[in-house]
Amino acid sequence: MGPRGGRPSTPRATSGRGNHSAAHARAALVLLLGGVLTPLVAAGLRGVLWALVSIAGLALAAAGVWWALAYTGTVRTIGTALSMAAPATVLTLYATAGLLGPALLSAGLLVLAVITARRALAPAPTQETPAAPHHPWVLMNRQSGGGKVDRFRLADKARAAGCRVHVLVPGQDVTALARQAIADGADLLGVAGGDGTQALVADVAAHHDVPFVVVPAATRNHFALDLGLDRDDPVAALEALTGGIEFRTDLGYAADRVFVNNASFGTYACVVNDPAYRTAKARTVWQALPALLTGDNTPALRMTADGRRLTGLQALLVSNNQRYWTPPGPPLPRCTRWRSRTPPVMAGTSASSTATARSASPSRPPIWRRPTADSSSVGTCPWQRRWAVTGNG
Repeated sequence: MGPRGGRPSTPRATSGRGNHSAAHARAALVLLLGGVLTPLVAAGLRGVLWALVSIAGLALAAAGVWWALAYTGTVRTIGTALSMAAPATVLTLYATAGLLGPALLSAGLLVLAVITARRALAPAPTQETPAAPHHPWVLMNRQSGGGKVDRFRLADKARAAGCRVHVLVPGQDVTALARQAIADGADLLGVAGGDGTQALVADVAAHHDVPFVVVPAATRNHFALDLGLDRDDPVAALEALTGGIEFRTDLGYAADRVFVNNASFGTYACVVNDPAYRTAKARTVWQALPALLTGDNTPALRMTADGRRLTGLQALLVSNNQRYWTPPGPPLPRCTRWRSRTPPVMAGTSASSTATARSASPSRPPIWRRPTADSSSVGTCPWQRRWAVTGNG
């Protein structure tokens, strides 16, 4: 997807990314080796037995968590107690044997190894240094995030930076507003609001090949988190309205609805669609999960991905990006251009086995287009059509 009109952009140098990946990979191997050798050095061959004790403790704790989430009454009480008692017992045994320090060090090294490996495997997106837009336009939702737009005076600061600002009025058609902005000459679109509002404007930006800016002004802003933006400082994101780093990412569709983060079906979708979830998340999850996991309301989903058909699923996640790469250092203002890929799919059941399917994500030219018939098709839930695009208005 080439730059539009008067917005030439220069590809950003990425030659150092390969070196960083190799360094992270080597560091991950060293940390992994350290995590494995630490208990062996401290306890000799007995370290293998202590590792088995740790695995048994984790298995018991996991079983306790499952009972606590999936059942009610006595079983839930037993599960809660087991989930706390199992790890406490393992730590006590380690302390009694004088191995608590090495055990904690080993666990810390293994956690760092996983984090470092993820950094090594994360792909670096194509980044560009774009010319400043001539007619940026941003939509602001005052009701998002408990009033962040007004609290941070985002509208005034965006206007001071030379942006046209439209403050959303309840009932207005977000897509129509974005299309009108393009018709009026906007060469950059932005949204200060939740993932749902961002998705609608992003769809228009993709159609017209203009950059899109995320201003994290909602409660959670999952997409802003994926992009590495500071969700506690929406003012900093305004810099991308007049400059910043530009890179390409994916735009996803579930049926005729667009999403920038992911779309969920089944258990999670049922939970977040509960009106009480907004104000009492933990209590809503605690109360809803038993019926959804093992009760009469258990979802039964079916899915087809890459010719593989899965049935009897209780949860299904369709993501528009497997991961984002966030450069080290402080969050930077950034704007996005969109492309399309076959979306990654993760599906699972709460039975003894968990089925996971990932659709292929072949390399494609960095241009935007709507998903075609070869993309993953998501089956509907036979008991009810309930699903959720993550985000907040």
